[in-house]
Amino acid sequence: MELSKNELFNAIKAIISQSRLKVFRAANAALLESYWQIGKLIVEDEQQGKLSAAYGKETLKKLSNQLTFEFGKGFDERNLNNMRSFYSAFPIWYALRTELSWTRYRLLSRFVNPNLIPYTFNLTP
Repeated sequence: MELSKNELFNAIKAIISQSRLKVFRAANAALLESYWQIGKLIVEDEQQGKLSAAYGKETLKKLSNQLTFEFGKGFDERNLNNMRSFYSAFPIWYALRTELSWTRYRLLSRFVNPNLIPYTFNLTP
């Protein structure tokens, strides 16, 4: 069976698109899991067996500097706080949907734990 040039192009295009989507989904799932695990480690280190914690900013700042030096950008103090919030908001890994992006989970984390929202909305007219 011979395909027209247009059919051949479209078939190859579909294969490439599907492959790229698979790679994106796998990479997104791995990224989410690593950020969740990092958040978990930070929370566990903060709490040291207690129900709540008062974590010093210096600890996250130092950790951020070390990780940034080792791995490059993406591990600034704010992002480490986001990872901690992500884990705190969604403490059960298998309940997460890896179809959602890191950006979506960062936003959702703020709504699950409203104390993490850096500003308030005035909803009254």
